[in-house]
Amino acid sequence: MKKFFYNCTMALTCLSALTLTLMQSCNEKKNATDVVAERLDSLFTARYSIIENGENIPGGSVYILKGDTVIFEKSYGVADLNTGAAIDGNTFFNIASVSKQFTAMAILQLHEEGKLSLEDDMSKYFPEFKADFFKRIKIKHLLSHSSGLPDLRPREDRNFVLTATDKESIEFFKELDHLNFEPGTNYEYQNPTFQLCFAIIEKVSGQTFEQYMKEHIFTPAGMDETVYFEAGREIPRMAHGYITEDNGATWKEYDYGEESFFATKADGGIYTSTHEFAKWEKALRDNVLISDSLKQIAHSPITTVSNSTYSSYQNRPYTSYGYGWFIEQKPGMPKKVYHTGDNGGFQIYAGRFPEKNILVLVFENRNDQSRWSMVEKIDSILKEAGMLG
Repeated sequence: MKKFFYNCTMALTCLSALTLTLMQSCNEKKNATDVVAERLDSLFTARYSIIENGENIPGGSVYILKGDTVIFEKSYGVADLNTGAAIDGNTFFNIASVSKQFTAMAILQLHEEGKLSLEDDMSKYFPEFKADFFKRIKIKHLLSHSSGLPDLRPREDRNFVLTATDKESIEFFKELDHLNFEPGTNYEYQNPTFQLCFAIIEKVSGQTFEQYMKEHIFTPAGMDETVYFEAGREIPRMAHGYITEDNGATWKEYDYGEESFFATKADGGIYTSTHEFAKWEKALRDNVLISDSLKQIAHSPITTVSNSTYSSYQNRPYTSYGYGWFIEQKPGMPKKVYHTGDNGGFQIYAGRFPEKNILVLVFENRNDQSRWSMVEKIDSILKEAGMLG
């Protein structure tokens, strides 16, 4: 009898321990997102120190989506130091070179419709370009930063630098007489090649660049307010970019009129918000704009970035460029498809883990701290939570 009671007691004890373990496990799962959110908030609160001696300063908007669930969303600091308007998920930032993926998407769309081919060479669209090597440069080389074309825009002309449009920015190609390397053989990050895409889209579609992008890219993606910068154009809920002066003691506005090439569109002219960009993510997932097969090509390594002798931009291990996106294939991590943007005081990061349906957005209107150390910390937090496993 004693043995019977002992066995029952042990069984109940084991059952209680098992129940407690299961409850703890359920609580851990239930609270995993909360833990991630707390760690991310600590990271960004420390990064921005949004109140310094009681004074608001520039900051950023952070948005992280897994599947259809927002696992973290918070904004820090102010969009405009003059008005004191706070940053939120509807604040419009200049996303700079993150804009390139939208231009690439337009080219891919026209390719899929048979209106152009990625194998088309530049002489087809620009017969006024004199050099014979334009016959060897194809549209696919423009999209993958492998054209070999140098950037010889006249930077000694300060007015040109501040106000030049896409069309004005490709004038130097008419007299260009050399390449940095043979097309398709290396990586050199270039902006003017996307101005060539601007012109190609207009020539092929018969529409202005902005008309095409609005009708065929932004509207189908549900990005109803997203807009390109143009001098004098009103940008909804616009953030200004800022840089620090006097060893970080003061902030100076640094965007159009203060920094170069804000007036070009195809390479970096989009103003949008994290909320609008999340719609772009969903359009990509659902293959609203192009087929999944073509999207997979665009998101695959086309040009090796790592160890390029021509360009330092995003030149890190395990990094390549597709058509409009950087690709990172780091051991122990799922494939990352991302882009960064830098212009004036704006510092932008838009990263996707397609296999995990995760989107990470950090739109900042200040550039005084390391973006990549921040990105590595975000990735680490998500990985340790099992979201990238």
